[in-house]
Amino acid sequence: MGRILGIDYGTKRVGLAATDTLQLIASPLETVHAQDVLSYLKAYVQREPVEAFVLGMPKRLSGEATDNTQHVVGFQRKLQKEFPAIPVHTVDERFTSKIAQQTMLAGGLKKKARQDKGTVDRISAVIILQSYLESRSI
Repeated sequence: MGRILGIDYGTKRVGLAATDTLQLIASPLETVHAQDVLSYLKAYVQREPVEAFVLGMPKRLSGEATDNTQHVVGFQRKLQKEFPAIPVHTVDERFTSKIAQQTMLAGGLKKKARQDKGTVDRISAVIILQSYLESRSI
């Protein structure tokens, strides 16, 4: 079985998470600059078999698109073009940043570590990926 990669896409930074080979557990992987994410993913896919990408899709509380949704959709198209054999699934990412902050607080991370946006992005990617994994088992 290949890994599944979770992606929290932002116009500046992209948080990445990956499953184990059995696709049971999501773990933080890396935070990369948005302009470097495709080259990072190409290198990763060459090293590890990847079965799917899970991309967090931003939405308002009402379910409508946000200002950032168009950027994520554009990235989704690039991802599908670059990796046509790997499916891209989207997951509602509402509240992932808040949940990531709460997770870091509950995990005992110091204030300085909680303010690191790269850490928040990685944990958000884990939350996106874990919610996808849980939705598959329902």
